[in-house]
Amino acid sequence: MEKAGQTEGEAHMDETAHMNEAEHKDAAQGAQASRAGEAMPMDEAALKLENQLCFPLYAAAREVVNAYRPLLEALELTYTQYIALMALWEHGELSVGEMGARLKLDSGTLTPLLKRMEARGLIRRARSARDEREVHVTLTAEGQAMKQQALPIPYLLREQLPLSDEEAFTLYKLLYKLLGHAEEGHGPA
Repeated sequence: MEKAGQTEGEAHMDETAHMNEAEHKDAAQGAQASRAGEAMPMDEAALKLENQLCFPLYAAAREVVNAYRPLLEALELTYTQYIALMALWEHGELSVGEMGARLKLDSGTLTPLLKRMEARGLIRRARSARDEREVHVTLTAEGQAMKQQALPIPYLLREQLPLSDEEAFTLYKLLYKLLGHAEEGHGPA
C-alpha cells in the first residue's frame, strides 16, 4: 500500500522489506553457516527474485545507465565511452590493461570501444616504446575539450536520483565494498 508522497517502487520496497525480513535473515544465517563450513539449510524462499541481492543491483544499474543516455546523447557518447573518457581525464594516459582494470571491462569489450573512440578523434592509441605488447591510450585535443562539455553531467544525474546525499554516499561505500570483495578473489558477495 502506497503512503502519501511515496512512489510505487518505494511502496514495493517497503512491502518487500517487511514481508521478507525473516527470509532475508534465514538466507544470511545460511550464508554464515556456509562460510563456517557447516551444512547450509536449504529453503526455496532463497530462489525468490525479490530475495536476491543481485537483482536490485542489476536493475538499478540499468536504470542509472538509462538515466545517463539523454545526458550523453548531446555529446554523442555511450555510457561506456563516457566512463573511458573519465578515466583518461583523471589519469591522462593509461595502458589498455590499466583501463580495462579501472573500468571493469574485458579486452573483447574495450578494444572495439577504443577503436570507435579513436575513429571519432577522441583518443589516440600507440604501442609502448618500452614494450611493444603494451598499448597506451591518450586523449586528443578534442577528447580533452569534451571534459568541459561533460562537467554538468554528474550534477544533472544526481538530481534525478531519489536518494538523499547521505543515502547516496552510503550506497557508494557499500558498492565499492562489494567491488573490493570481488577483486580480492572472493567472487560476488
